[in-house]
Amino acid sequence: MSSSEETVAALDLKPALEAVLMVVDEPATEEHLAKILERPRRQIGDALRELADEYTAQGRGFELRFVAGGWRFYTRAGYARAVERFVLDGQQARLTQAALETLAVVAYRQPVSRSRVSAVRGVNCDGVMRTLLQRGLVEEAGTEPESGAILYRTTNYFLERMGLRGLDELPELAPFLPEAEAIEAETQEAVPSFDPDAPDEDDGPGATMPNTTTTEL
Repeated sequence: MSSSEETVAALDLKPALEAVLMVVDEPATEEHLAKILERPRRQIGDALRELADEYTAQGRGFELRFVAGGWRFYTRAGYARAVERFVLDGQQARLTQAALETLAVVAYRQPVSRSRVSAVRGVNCDGVMRTLLQRGLVEEAGTEPESGAILYRTTNYFLERMGLRGLDELPELAPFLPEAEAIEAETQEAVPSFDPDAPDEDDGPGATMPNTTTTEL
């Protein structure tokens, strides 16, 4: 057993679960958490239920729910208005250059997974994708049959903001993007690890979307 594995096994279980659940993009199963933290599934399940009860008893602004076969943090219903106001206020800000580039990749390669978007851009795009989801510019579009990864596509709101009647009116840019097959290997090797608190590497000064009123985004 490696030193890193020994370290994981020696971690306090509840804080370790909290740390992992902070970065999941979809509900984490007890089986997966048990494998990662090297604990029996029953012990994982008991700890998760205890955490959920503790958050409720403490009146925290978030809750831990078992949804779709897994566990994930959610905003507590009573505080939804605060979150909604924060998200809507964030839409007043202009999209960064990184967000515009990510949106372009989704638009021309949809439906596409986050890992393939990251491979095309050369940097991790998880944070930017969440921003685009919050602003209603992209949405989930099923899963990839081979890997089970969530796929994303642009929304009708995206077309509205771009002044387009359909995706067929997008400018001819797709031929200049690498084919999905060409980036398959890079998807497995070159995508940087995800740090939820770190900005995208090439985030720059705010930029506006063509033909849009950016104060409404």
